[in-house]
Parts: sequence; structure tokens; C-alpha cells
Amino acid sequence: MEPTLKEQEIIRRQKLDELKKMGRDPYFSKHKNSIEIPEIVKLYENFTKEELHEKETPLYDLAGRVMMVRDQGKAMFLAIKSNGLPFQFYVRKDAISEEDWNVTQLLDIGDIVAVKGNVMKTNTGQLTIRAKEFDIITKALKPLPNKFHGLTNIEDKYRKRYVDLIVNEDSRKVFENRSKIISSIRTLLIEKGYLEVETPILQATLGGAAAAPFETHHNALDMPFKLRIATELSLKRVVVGGINKVFEIGRLFRNEGIDTKHNPEFTSIEIYEAYGDLETMKEITQELISKVCVVINGTTEIEYQGKKISLASPFKSIEMIDLIKEVTGIDFNEVKTFEEAVKLAHDNNVPLKKHYNSIGYIINEFFEEKCENTIVQPTFVTGYPVEVSPLAKRRKNNKMFTDRFELFVDGREYANAFSELNDADDQKERFEEQLREARQGNDEANEMDEDYIEALSYGLPPTGGVGIGIDRLVMLLTDSASIRDVILFPHQRNK
Repeated sequence: MEPTLKEQEIIRRQKLDELKKMGRDPYFSKHKNSIEIPEIVKLYENFTKEELHEKETPLYDLAGRVMMVRDQGKAMFLAIKSNGLPFQFYVRKDAISEEDWNVTQLLDIGDIVAVKGNVMKTNTGQLTIRAKEFDIITKALKPLPNKFHGLTNIEDKYRKRYVDLIVNEDSRKVFENRSKIISSIRTLLIEKGYLEVETPILQATLGGAAAAPFETHHNALDMPFKLRIATELSLKRVVVGGINKVFEIGRLFRNEGIDTKHNPEFTSIEIYEAYGDLETMKEITQELISKVCVVINGTTEIEYQGKKISLASPFKSIEMIDLIKEVTGIDFNEVKTFEEAVKLAHDNNVPLKKHYNSIGYIINEFFEEKCENTIVQPTFVTGYPVEVSPLAKRRKNNKMFTDRFELFVDGREYANAFSELNDADDQKERFEEQLREARQGNDEANEMDEDYIEALSYGLPPTGGVGIGIDRLVMLLTDSASIRDVILFPHQRNK
């Protein structure tokens, strides 16, 4: 009968004590590899077994975590991983010292070991280091999950991400690709002349998005602060200051629900370009997504959760009210009164909030309830009502709507962009309307930001701006079902 987990831990601690009694350090302070696995492969993959045997390669130092042991009595093969890459060590009793062999008898799967030896090939052609010296440099006190089943509890997968990364190569690949995605976006923007900046996370005034904040207190200043829900207002201050092309990749914090699409803290990129507009932001958004998709997948044609999606430019674009008409048959161009819009909402089971006091809110609610989930291929939805777009420029030909788009793919929002509102008086009126909404129960309303109004008063050039959710983009490009699959340490309830 296989020992229980508790029994295994007791046995491992007994082996730890044995190592100490032998005078061996079970927790090295340092070990420097003299070669890494990719270099070994590059140097020796084209040699035959016989050629390597005659060649007698230099002695190499290499360390890795033991993932499997094939014990053959007086010899053993160890399958190890180093920096996510698999390799193999071969240890023979007659090739190492007696003490080193005794150390191998205290070995467990999960231990981190170091060998010094020559490179060889096995009968199956597998590159291997034949050990002349052997040591356990970190003794693992807890066993890894069964390699065939991994972390079967999904909560443990997120809570114990360190174990998930050891045993699940797919998880590791997701986070490697996440890093590539962010790096590729940064490189592309810098090549286009954008300047990367950093703006405050602690903010005295809430703004830049419709979301509930996390609140805290600064002791030295004796002031309440909020964790930022967006970087927008800070970045537009930078554009006022004369930096025409600017972006920030950073964490945002929203005190809201947790589900497969939402995490309380997440990563976003916001991009602003002076003398640009909504069309400028369409171009940069679809170029970024298309090019980064090719970096990760080698093509713009992907499959996401069983659906074939093309991320090739250009993306489709459609007006919000046109999409509502397409999906529901209702033409809001023909709706003239608020009362008529309310009746349509009730008749079509579209929920309304207490502070909804104009047609624009109902148009947006119709879109969210009836249309979002119908979008599969990347689509820019344009023409958002002014009521839900307090920072976007009004359209010249219809003041009810704004120069704004949101990008949707497979029913999810990936980007939000405006021709930025640069009229200080109009912006102040919008903030005042947000304050009225807050008094009527809208807990996501923007606050009045007097300093931002003052910044606009110095003159914000015509500007286009866009925010893109990095986590959702990573989900899309790595075919991950949940946002928690692409965040290393997603928030969990206490056990």
C-alpha cells in the first residue's frame, strides 16, 4: 500500500535528517550551472551515441527538479526539469563516490539535484548527462501531485500556482506567452514613437472609468485615497504637458465581482496620441492585436474555446443602434421619447436602473442585454450614447452619441476607445451629471476632478485614446477559458 501524504512527509523529513547526519547540506545557498539545456542540445544533438562516447565531452554542472526516477538497482535514470525544459541524468553506482551514491538513496521526486558529468546519448538517442558527482541541493518536504492527474482540484490549481507550474506544462506556456504578448506590445509601440510612462496607483479622486474602487488611507497626509480604476486622466494630463504619444501598462483595481472574465486587480494598457482620433485608435488597436497574435500563434487565424476566429486586419465596424436593429428589429432612430424607450425595455425584458433618466441609457442597456453575446468575430461597436461616455467627444452630427468604440470578440469587450473630450466646460458639465447620478444611486459614477478640468483648461490637443485589457487578450491568444488561468496568483476566498 502506498504511504499516505502525511506518511510521505514523515519519510521525507527522515531522509532530510539522514542527509544532515552525513554532513551534506540539503539546502544549498548557490549552485551555478556551467551549461544550460538549450546549449547542450545545440552542441550535441547531431552526434550519434558512439561519437559522443568516443568524444568524451567536458564535465558539465547542471541542476534541475526530479520529475521521475527509473531505478535499475545499481543505476538510475532521473527525468528532470530545468527552467521548464526536460532533460535526463544517468547515475551509476560505480561511476560516483560511495557517499554520493548513498545520497541518491535519499532521493525523492520533487527534490532539486545537481550533477557533474559528461554528455552521452542513450540507446533511444536521448541526450543525457552521465553523473560523476551527485548532490541533492534542495530537499522537497512535500510530494508533488500524481503526474497523471496533476492538481485535480481547480481551486488548488490557482491557490498553489507554484505547484501547478511545476507539474503543468500548459500553465507554464500560458505565462511564457503572457510575457511575450506584453513585450511585443511594448516593442511595437516604442518603435512607433510612443513613450512609456508610469502614473500613480494611489489617487485622491476617482475617474477614468465606471467602476467601484478600493479605498485606503494615507497616514502621513491624513488623506483618503483610492486604488486607481484607470490610468486615463493621468495620461491625458501627460498629453496636455506636450508628450504627444504616450502609453502605460499597469495594474488597475476594481472592487467588484469575480468571475471567469473579472478579477479585482488586472492589467491594462492605455494608449494616447495627440492629433489622433477614434479612427487612429482603430488602426493601432487592430494592428497591435493582429501582430501580437502572429507572434504567439504564427497566424491571425485562431480557435478560441471551439470557435474559429480571424484576427486579421481590418476588423468589422458597426453602429450600436444598427446592431440593436439587426438583432432585435428595434430602430432607436424612430424612438422619440424616454417613455417610449422605457416601454420597449419592459416589453423586451431589458432591466433598468434607478438613475436611468434618458434614452441613451436604455439604448446601451439593450446592446448589453441583447447584442454583446451575438458578436463572435472581432467587431468595433461605435456610437455610444453620451450618458455612458463621460470622457468621450460628442459627435458633431448628433449630440446624443459620442465618438467612441468598444471592441468585442466572442461576446467579450477587449478595448474601449474615444476621440477624447478636450472641451473643459463640457467635461465639467459631464462630471456634474455624474455627481447627480451618484446621488441617485449610481455607485460607478465618476467623481468631479477639478485638477483634471484645470489641466484641460490649458489645452488638450485633439487626441485619440484606447484602453486594452491585457488579461482578456492573453485569454484569447492562449485559448484560456478563465481570467484566472492567465493571472499567476488570482484572488481566492480564504480556505
